[in-house]
Amino acid sequence: MANIIFENVSKNYQMGEMTIHAAKKVSFTVKSGELCIILGPSGAGKTTVLNLLGGMETATSGKIIFGGQDITAMSDLELTDYRRYKIGFVFQFYNLIPNLTALENVELAKQVCKSPLEPEEALRIVGLKDRIHNFPGQLSGGEQQRVAIARAICKNPDLLLCDEPTGALDTETGKNIIGVLSDISRKMRKTVIIVTHNSLLAPIANRIIEMKNGIVSADIVQDMPANLEGIKW
Repeated sequence: MANIIFENVSKNYQMGEMTIHAAKKVSFTVKSGELCIILGPSGAGKTTVLNLLGGMETATSGKIIFGGQDITAMSDLELTDYRRYKIGFVFQFYNLIPNLTALENVELAKQVCKSPLEPEEALRIVGLKDRIHNFPGQLSGGEQQRVAIARAICKNPDLLLCDEPTGALDTETGKNIIGVLSDISRKMRKTVIIVTHNSLLAPIANRIIEMKNGIVSADIVQDMPANLEGIKW
């Protein structure tokens, strides 16, 4: 069964007398364990879809089903628990606390969830086992993003949502970060959704949802590559 189901989901914003249709009858499915890329230019509605799935915004109409639960029918308290226990978030900017070490930043996630990974293990998974005692200012941008990913997976979430996770990084560093996310999907069997405007990332995914002007313009299923070596960036 599909892990995620969007059924005719719309999201409107009212600005004075103007109604902005950020998402228009969006429908798609993502199976458990897939790596899905939501692809489109700025203003396409992809971040809106991510925020709706993450329980950070509420839909104007339609249904969003995750793990058999209707997110659109949840109360505020239920949404808080959903975000805390079910979802890991990774953003373009790392949002690390500068006066805490990498390990201490990841330990924060352990304090707010039910069945976390050990912070040291989360940092090992992202390739930072030798940098756990470094502060963010002592780490490169790519390393800081790895800490942010470790913090997200330390919660042991069912779903990892990534909004432009390579947007602040150079091409080679971004490739390494995508490799980390690909490994998390493949080896940990986590469902990973990446929002991006960069079409070069499309070959790494099981599923590609293309968006334009708030609608789904294409829904493509493909085989996930065994490794990233043959992909042109």
